[in-house]
Amino acid sequence: MNKIRETGGAIRRRAMLAAVPGLALAGAAGAQPMPYPVRPVTVIVPFAPGGSTDFVARLLAQHLSATLGGPFVVENRAGAAGTVGHGAVARARPDGYTLDVAPTGTFAVAPYLFSPLPYDNDRAFSPISLLASNAMFVCVHAGSGIGSFAALLAAAKAAPGRLSYASPGTGTVGHLAPELMLDMAGIDMLHVPYRSGGLQTQALLARETHAALIDAVTALPYMQSGELRALAVTSRERNSKAPDVPALAESGLPGYHATNDFGFFAPAGTPAPIVQRLADGAREALNNAEVRARLDAAAIDVIGGSAEAFPPYLAEEGRRWGDLIRRRSIKPE
Repeated sequence: MNKIRETGGAIRRRAMLAAVPGLALAGAAGAQPMPYPVRPVTVIVPFAPGGSTDFVARLLAQHLSATLGGPFVVENRAGAAGTVGHGAVARARPDGYTLDVAPTGTFAVAPYLFSPLPYDNDRAFSPISLLASNAMFVCVHAGSGIGSFAALLAAAKAAPGRLSYASPGTGTVGHLAPELMLDMAGIDMLHVPYRSGGLQTQALLARETHAALIDAVTALPYMQSGELRALAVTSRERNSKAPDVPALAESGLPGYHATNDFGFFAPAGTPAPIVQRLADGAREALNNAEVRARLDAAAIDVIGGSAEAFPPYLAEEGRRWGDLIRRRSIKPE
């Protein structure tokens, strides 16, 4: 009896499908990968136009538009160390049509400095890939009389808390990287935050502060013109654009490294095939000769990691910057 009933049920199901021809086709079509993208994709930059994050995001969006067959449009949403724009992605529908490119200060520093955030930093995102990295130069005014990193340390030790350093804002890597430097050197300097990297640099040029860690793309023209003197670079190795400037790791702070890295994110729950397609597209973009040349000209180093390698990196960066914030009792200003 069971066999007869099962057979009869199968016959009835086939009759239903035959009565609605489109149903069988929809079922078959549903098993196929959905096309992506089929409408414009918004890539949020959580800072104002013109900075290094914006530069990287626009290069990436331009290449993805050409290779994935749909427009990728950059939208700037600045505020609160990047957490306004990053938070918009956290709250977006997880369909691959709202993404962002965010720097280290947003994805690894802000969660420990600006707590609580309006999103769960550990669960709100699907990490796509680590894109690129921008080192910083420890800079002083060319007329300051400080000719080496050792001399800067000596001056700071001689006048604890009286020498100052400029940053592009509280919670940025331009703020935390000097704090890591001071922590490892056992000295103190006064932090003077500005609203942007441009204002930070202008403050140093005007001698409003004694030093600053300035990203390579901004610092190099002033180094080349002789207006600023670079004492060291924050990357693990020397920068190819200024090979005579030593790394901090070889200037008395072994093991030091701090760079402004750029990550590519989607909202949590974005389908894995879309995340993989975006990761593949990003890797292809960063392997493109024209893209690499433009990044190199801006002193930005290509990373182009996989989607699988990104989460462990995020965990490690969060750990080390979170530890520094707690150890030095750094607070929002």
